[in-house]
Amino acid sequence: MENSKGNLQMADQGSSKWHIFVWQTHLKPMLVAILIGVYVLIALATVISLLMNGIRPGKTLGWLLAIFTIPVGGVLLYLIFGRNRRRNKMFSEQNRIIIGEGSRLGDCMGELPGKGTKLARLIQRTVHCPVSCANELTLLRNGRKTFESIFEALEGAKELIHIQYYIYEDGLLADKLLEIFERKIAEGVTVRLLYDGIGSFSLSKKYLGNLQAVGVETAQFLPYKFGRFLTSINYRNHRKIIVVDNKIGFTGGINISDKYLKGDPALGKWHDDHLKIDGEAVDYLNQVFLSDWYLASGKKLDMSQFVPVPKLGAHGPLQIVPSGPDDDFDVMEQAYFSLINSAEKYLYITNPYIIPNHAILQGLMTASLSGVDVRLLMSSTTDMKLVDWCVRAYFESYLKAGIKIYLFPDGFLHSKVLLCDDRVVSIGTANLDNRSLQQNYEAQVFVYDSELCESMRRDYLEDCEGSRLLTDHKAFSKRPWLNKLLEGAAKLLSPLL
Repeated sequence: MENSKGNLQMADQGSSKWHIFVWQTHLKPMLVAILIGVYVLIALATVISLLMNGIRPGKTLGWLLAIFTIPVGGVLLYLIFGRNRRRNKMFSEQNRIIIGEGSRLGDCMGELPGKGTKLARLIQRTVHCPVSCANELTLLRNGRKTFESIFEALEGAKELIHIQYYIYEDGLLADKLLEIFERKIAEGVTVRLLYDGIGSFSLSKKYLGNLQAVGVETAQFLPYKFGRFLTSINYRNHRKIIVVDNKIGFTGGINISDKYLKGDPALGKWHDDHLKIDGEAVDYLNQVFLSDWYLASGKKLDMSQFVPVPKLGAHGPLQIVPSGPDDDFDVMEQAYFSLINSAEKYLYITNPYIIPNHAILQGLMTASLSGVDVRLLMSSTTDMKLVDWCVRAYFESYLKAGIKIYLFPDGFLHSKVLLCDDRVVSIGTANLDNRSLQQNYEAQVFVYDSELCESMRRDYLEDCEGSRLLTDHKAFSKRPWLNKLLEGAAKLLSPLL
């Protein structure tokens, strides 16, 4: 028996050694060769895709260098951050709800001054939104006033409530909305809620369950899932939209978050701008919502059930510009670029994340060097240190061109506003960075109203008076070398921020 056991052990040991020998001499080299071959094929396909679909030579060259110098990592970075969605759309045009049916809205472009028609024509051609005039507009500054107006409109709903947000967080505001939804659904109102999968990642399952329990139809935009990580992580829905009965709409920079009421422990009070629209243009805002709703939920609603409702006696000429990574053109970048280049007297910008690409930077500098009063109003600090360094990396270029920089000290300034020559103002969700201009789904309103422009210009100048002004290029260039190093490193990442 002992000899038999010993023989079995020796046999097992011999078999184990043989398996190890086969693995090391045959299978392992074969597996490595297969993995290398697969990687080479993927890298080759990636390079071909870059060469065929790359629009910007500098950007294409950067990705090629990353692929050749960072094994595996370069390809992964490109697949997550670099692919051109305009060539590989996230959903087909045949199934997409075509937003911007011009025949649904009145077109009053002929009433605009000559200088405004160039921008208006651009917007109409790229997003098919005509200039709509039968609207009453109300500017809402900061959270408390905005939510008071929103709650009032929701309480008056008779047929439908469509609500869409990038950030929708648990808290007092969310609980108040739930109460209103439950009441309105009991009265026969249809409520649909769309939230972003990443921006609203903290929204609790309990709250979502409560929404569904009272009858709210919910959908999550590109939820965070491992299988869809590469196709969705870099493309977020940054829009903030509310539509009530297709008559009253809201959009702007304010999310559903209690920090708009209580402030932020690190940054203090949050300041922002929102716009209330009462009139026919709300129908176009609703089309934007329905397009996103279809992409997120797969439910395509019949547009004929929604009818534009003009505001009689009102005159608020505007256009709504939705943009996204699957548009045929860089819609938001083109609209901003056109507005910047049209400035003759002044261009006042409020934005927390001004990280311009080459075209926007040259537009701002050219306007300032041409004698236009160009001012940038932003917070003295941001909610992300890396972004703060990147924002400041462009200060020297601004100051050298004579652009005035105002650093707002009282809390965090989150508004996304452009004012131009008392004739055009842009209010919405889009930042002046690569993410908003090319990757996110955004919505911006361009208003051609001199009274609103003048009112907002006065508020802007008042905010400037309470801010720290930077104008001295030479003095700023003498800042510590460590600051310059951090800003330069962060600037390299600007295409990804």
